[in-house]
Amino acid sequence: MNEIINYFSSIPSSHRALILAGGIAFFWLIETAVPFVKFQYNKWQHAGINLFFTLTTIVVNFGLALLLLKTAQWTTENSFGILNWLPELNPWLFAIVGLLLLDLIGAYLAHLVEHKVKFLWRFHLIHHTDTWIDTTSANRHHPGESVIRFIFTTLGVLIVGCPMWLVFLYQTLSVLSTQFTHANISLPKKMDNFLSYFIVSPDMHKVHHHYVLPYTDSNYGNIFSVWDRLFGTFKTLDRDKLVYGVDTHMKSEENNKLSNLLSIPFQKYRSSNS
Repeated sequence: MNEIINYFSSIPSSHRALILAGGIAFFWLIETAVPFVKFQYNKWQHAGINLFFTLTTIVVNFGLALLLLKTAQWTTENSFGILNWLPELNPWLFAIVGLLLLDLIGAYLAHLVEHKVKFLWRFHLIHHTDTWIDTTSANRHHPGESVIRFIFTTLGVLIVGCPMWLVFLYQTLSVLSTQFTHANISLPKKMDNFLSYFIVSPDMHKVHHHYVLPYTDSNYGNIFSVWDRLFGTFKTLDRDKLVYGVDTHMKSEENNKLSNLLSIPFQKYRSSNS
């Protein structure tokens, strides 16, 4: 465990970039060879839009990184946060509890709130407009949502009381997890179902991208599936019934045009048709 702590305490930016790019390349090759859905679309044009949003997310996170670093340092120096208030834990148990709590506060609750608060949904909506879910869809977030997500992440670090190495470890696992769950791939049904008891599986997350309620408002988990099961937000849907997108923005000129995607949060609000 000490080796993991030491590595993530000072993980180079180049390594983080390599993990991001390597994950996209890996799942891109798999979904191209054996796609779950044979989309009739321009894969490169679609990827271009999503990679633009990936870049803006990186820029936002890089620009605000010092705030996250200072927050993690402050919690450690002042023994603040849940992890610091618990009895001393074995390093492995410390990491597992920390990852679970970060996933709950910084990801699951943040995601749920984005769906329930109209102002926040306006920004998160861009992620759901994608009608061709593949691994590049993982980082399809409006720059405004990237800021919102960063705020929730920082709040999670503060409440949980995370050292920076644990934050970097969580973010690394999160990147790989979201690329995996958005990839246009399918696992054997029994394997996917088994995994869904522990982590968010591809089938589990794809239900979240079904175009109508109540499925859109389900399966908020990021890495771990326990929170959806515990809080009653877990849903299943047969693979052959999946339709990606969101019912308010199903036209191609609305969901596959960068200029419109950037302006959606500022357009007239549309209520779900379901």
